[in-house]
Amino acid sequence: MLFSRHKSTMVDPARALPGHETPTFAVPTTHSVLGTPLQPPFPKGMETAYLALGCFWGAERSFWELPGVYTTASGYQGGYTPNPTYEEVCTGRTGHAETVMVVFDPARVSYEEILRHYFEAHDPTQGMRQGADTGTQYRSVIFTINPAQKRIAEELRDTYTAALNEQGYGPVTTEIAPAGPFYYAEGYHQQYLHKNPDGYCELEGTGVSCPIGLGVPAVSGGADTEEALPASEEEWRQRLAPDQYAVLRQAATEPPFTGKYVDVDDDGVYRCAACGNELFDSETKFYSTCGWPSFTQALPGAVEYREDRSHGMVRTEVRCARCHSHLGHVFDDGPRDAGGQRYCINSIALNLVER
Repeated sequence: MLFSRHKSTMVDPARALPGHETPTFAVPTTHSVLGTPLQPPFPKGMETAYLALGCFWGAERSFWELPGVYTTASGYQGGYTPNPTYEEVCTGRTGHAETVMVVFDPARVSYEEILRHYFEAHDPTQGMRQGADTGTQYRSVIFTINPAQKRIAEELRDTYTAALNEQGYGPVTTEIAPAGPFYYAEGYHQQYLHKNPDGYCELEGTGVSCPIGLGVPAVSGGADTEEALPASEEEWRQRLAPDQYAVLRQAATEPPFTGKYVDVDDDGVYRCAACGNELFDSETKFYSTCGWPSFTQALPGAVEYREDRSHGMVRTEVRCARCHSHLGHVFDDGPRDAGGQRYCINSIALNLVER
């Protein structure tokens, strides 16, 4: 993004730009992708998160693609200058961070899950920069709106710090601060990468998974699903065989036509090989010729989704909703009469429990 060569220390409030009594530009009323309102009031029951993680162009896109997100917007927060412009923020003299407002339905996606995505979407150890973007506006901040959000943010930051340290990363520099005024960015910044698909995006995660929900019960019952989850990646390594660990915890892919469940049509329920969570019913399994077990749907609440831009592609990754282990991907080329989806899942990520 432009104007990234400026000081990486917070401006003194007394030297901050004065700003404006009212906004100097109009804000669009409708989200360009979701078609929902960009400004309140929002439907009853929605919750709001304010998250800074570097350039808000790529950050906003990463959130509007999450299931359960109602609307998103790019803006400025955490500084001293009222109603700033983009050019003013880029001087480093407003104190604001480029921030994404995420309005979501907590019945479909939890605040904890929003924060897991937040931490994994960027490198929270870089201080006043993100990749090549340098300056206070690119710092990592979670702006909380109530004590519950503050508690969850602090706990998850500590958990992710431990996971990153295991992989050789330094301290997490993410700030956790009360949410002050959120100032909407100019219209051309809203859903920027939807309007400019080839636009600049420096945002890149560490590749380290952020564990959440440690020790919680499985989505589905069963004696083999009640064991507490490992608290660290080292514990996962001890529990899983090396080839299982590579797929389930490092998102590797087993070679096609090598898995034990490719041609199996036995009746039963497929469970997560990492934690025992029930994932797929055999009645939804079909032979797709792709070389991996394929299903038309997952059991309700059993899996979670995230954007995968690895290997030069844009795909939807499927993970276990309990332990967040990698399972495979879902595509829109499945049987039309069964909903059109194809869950392409690694055999090694599954255990079939016959009925």
